[in-house]
Amino acid sequence: MTSRELAIEAARAADDKKASDIHIMDIGEKLGITDFFVVCSGNTERQVHRIQDAVEERLREHGVKPARREGERFRLWVLLDYGDFVVHIFREEERQFYNIERLWSNVELIPWEAERQVQEQSD
Repeated sequence: MTSRELAIEAARAADDKKASDIHIMDIGEKLGITDFFVVCSGNTERQVHRIQDAVEERLREHGVKPARREGERFRLWVLLDYGDFVVHIFREEERQFYNIERLWSNVELIPWEAERQVQEQSD
């Protein structure tokens, strides 16, 4: 699978655990060290943990493990670094505070929900 497809899988796994405001940002041209950011929110630390577990499990099924994890202790902002893409799972309050989408407002958003509907129709 490509890094784009894996990022979409991460977004789907987060969606399955009721993550909110899920975005995939194509930052490869702007940042140079990774291709995509997957950004999502959970309402509580427990939900952030469940989203993290779901993302890691789904990507493990595709033979991919994060090279690095950050924020697991408090689960206010968990970062999963997969090299070609990074998954950011925020508790809602921290996402509003850090507002990383503002920093990357000039990048393309990947329409992962539309791609999900197309795949489901073909299955």
